[in-house]
Amino acid sequence: MPTYRRRTRVAAPFEEVWEFHATTAGLERLTPDWMHLRIEEVRGPDGEQEPDELATGTRIRMSVGPLGVVPRQRWVSVITDRRRSEDDAVFVDEMREGPFRKWEHTHAFLADGDETVLIDTVRYRLPFGAVGDALGPLAKVGFEGMFRDRHRRTRAALEGHDVPVSESR
Repeated sequence: MPTYRRRTRVAAPFEEVWEFHATTAGLERLTPDWMHLRIEEVRGPDGEQEPDELATGTRIRMSVGPLGVVPRQRWVSVITDRRRSEDDAVFVDEMREGPFRKWEHTHAFLADGDETVLIDTVRYRLPFGAVGDALGPLAKVGFEGMFRDRHRRTRAALEGHDVPVSESR
């Protein structure tokens, strides 16, 4: 199964980087306007609507309409793992409904002094059976731009030079 990985050093404390990624507000800040992201529903593992944090079992129903011209695509993710210690943390979201046959996104955070190393790893399978499997490695080209932008937005927000409102969601 193809895997994409991006690693970035953020000049911000571990706790701040972890907190930034712990809510849907962080997801919205990381998503560019042109994706037209809509968070439609967030349910915690106990069924609570709009929980304060994305705990294991949280279900997020959203949709995107890239560039406003592509038909909206529904995406449902579930947080399947969330762990943290004093100096590292991880959470995993898995797509349950959406455009990929498989999407498992691991977000890892490692404290390094006053900085944090952020590592995104995505294991995925494209749609369209054998054709999608053959093209799978090429999808990394598209992921690179998206994750480069997400990491830039993370650094901008947490290192004190935030992305202008017109560029954030």
